[in-house]
Amino acid sequence: MSRRKLEKFAANKLRKNIIEPGKPLFDKIKGNWHKDYFENDHPITVELACGRGEYTIGMARKFSDRNFIGVDIKGDRIWKGSGYAVEEGLAHVAFLRTQIDKLAEFFENGEIDEIWITFPDPRPKDRDEKRRVVHPRFLEIYKKVITTDGWIRLKTDNTGLFEYALEVLESREDVKDLVFTRDVYHSDLRPECHEIRTRYEEKFSAEGHNIKYLKFRFT
Repeated sequence: MSRRKLEKFAANKLRKNIIEPGKPLFDKIKGNWHKDYFENDHPITVELACGRGEYTIGMARKFSDRNFIGVDIKGDRIWKGSGYAVEEGLAHVAFLRTQIDKLAEFFENGEIDEIWITFPDPRPKDRDEKRRVVHPRFLEIYKKVITTDGWIRLKTDNTGLFEYALEVLESREDVKDLVFTRDVYHSDLRPECHEIRTRYEEKFSAEGHNIKYLKFRFT
């Protein structure tokens, strides 16, 4: 492991806004985010596979009346977003270091009000289908932790992943209010993305890829 990564991991251990293995809150935060971390009752928005947390931080800058949690397993990635939150005094931001399929271990039923999935790994190989974050096994997890009528939103440049997500969602009887566009920046849905762009989005847009976006709720 590089020296730079070790320095980031050391910094993460000292940051209150990173919930990770070895810290007291890691094993008891489920059902207690409002009481034990945020100390308010504002709605919680979670960004999955948040990487450096561009969406988590971007939305936190715009909405002080909501709480934001970025989830990623890579500690060297969330170090970046965590640092921005510290520098800007964004106390309504947290980062959780865990795998997405363990989400229900850290959130009580209905504890999350909104989920964003921003530019996840598309997992294009057939053998990796179950690892796609819009696979039915992940949807069952989201359904459990999100509040009644909470929105789940996906933003991606990857056509294969997007079409797969639509196929899965349109086949389910427990999905409602599915709305989508294959080119969000030439769509009426553009304002919903708050003009926040991740570094991957900037890269893919510059290469000529349309940015796809969808949202849905569970019945």
